[in-house]
Amino acid sequence: MTSPKTVLITGTSSGIGLAAAIGSARAGWATIATMRDTGKAEALLKAATEAGVADRIQVKRLDVTDSAGITACLDEVVAEHGRLDALVNNAGAAQVGTIEQSSVDDVRAAMEVNFFGVVAVTRAALPHLRASKGRVITVTSVGGVVGQPFNEAYCAAKFAVEGFMQSLAPVAATVGVDVTVVEPGAVASEFVANLGLDVPTLLAAAGPYGPALEAYITRTRQSFGNAQTPAEAAAPIVDALTAARPPFRIQTSQWARDFVATTLADLDGSAVQALTGTWVR
Repeated sequence: MTSPKTVLITGTSSGIGLAAAIGSARAGWATIATMRDTGKAEALLKAATEAGVADRIQVKRLDVTDSAGITACLDEVVAEHGRLDALVNNAGAAQVGTIEQSSVDDVRAAMEVNFFGVVAVTRAALPHLRASKGRVITVTSVGGVVGQPFNEAYCAAKFAVEGFMQSLAPVAATVGVDVTVVEPGAVASEFVANLGLDVPTLLAAAGPYGPALEAYITRTRQSFGNAQTPAEAAAPIVDALTAARPPFRIQTSQWARDFVATTLADLDGSAVQALTGTWVR
């Protein structure tokens, strides 16, 4: 009997990662659902049981900023399953603020999780993916294509991921590995709730940036009121897992497609500035 294909997904305790783990298991994949704190696995395990796929989901601890832990986790997966057919880089962390009021260490921390974590896990997975002729699917963001106010560090990291993956894709293809980025827009998930922003305190400390920050927060709350569900955003990830030849870039909604098109057709940058400028006035 042929062993099921195996996928490792990072950041599966909530949101898109949780939904992608359920979706990949439903599609028949042996799903290694990783998270930094396995004490937060209850929601995933409950969802897996309700979906009837608990037998296809295995929870493992993985901190994408821990190089030794990454290697150990991947070695364990291959030893147990005999193969790794796909990696879904989903783990990430938001960082809201503007550079004058953030420290360089804050920016480095955002880059460490959102960019270097992706690089480290991808690097460790590639030998196994070469062996299986597998694929790397990375959840970036529309914020990896369109820079957004008060998301300087986060967008910088996501832009870096997009550039990294776009550069890697043709090279990986020469050894049989497909590379895809998935760009969600606003998603109603714990990713937003986990920011834990104390808005009154944030505004009080914003100084000259207070009016712009207040306008941005108001606009963002409204946009997340019409957000996709995590399951809707995760569906293209599962499609990319199962497609014969997935495209390099996938948006998760028509809104996301329209939004990123603003940059992709904006040779001088004026269209993006005109758009995002309205968010802070």
